[in-house]
Amino acid sequence: MEHDLVGRLMTDMDPDMLAFLLTKVNSFVKWDLIRFFHDNPHTTDTAENIARYAGRNVEVTRSELTQLAAAGVLSESRLGDMVVYSLSTNPEIRDMIRRFVEASDDRQFRVKAIYHIIRGMR
Repeated sequence: MEHDLVGRLMTDMDPDMLAFLLTKVNSFVKWDLIRFFHDNPHTTDTAENIARYAGRNVEVTRSELTQLAAAGVLSESRLGDMVVYSLSTNPEIRDMIRRFVEASDDRQFRVKAIYHIIRGMR
């Protein structure tokens, strides 16, 4: 019974935001990367440099960047022999990222988002 109450409280979130969280920002590394690209929307860089800026492991960052690109959140392209990542130019994706980052400033939203990410890791 108590678990059902927690589940109901945690799903009290905008459905589009919840879907974005569950399908795109489903790890803490991706959350950091979303915030990084939101704060640096004109960045085009390699996984190595992005990992350094984000303070994350390069291999984990590369994998998460690849997944975000496959999900349409980022663009992945080749620059010579390097693979570089940049924020998607899709206005709907950019708007969802803006909304997600703004919502992340709210403690209650963060608690719910953390709950969903941890629950998805099981």
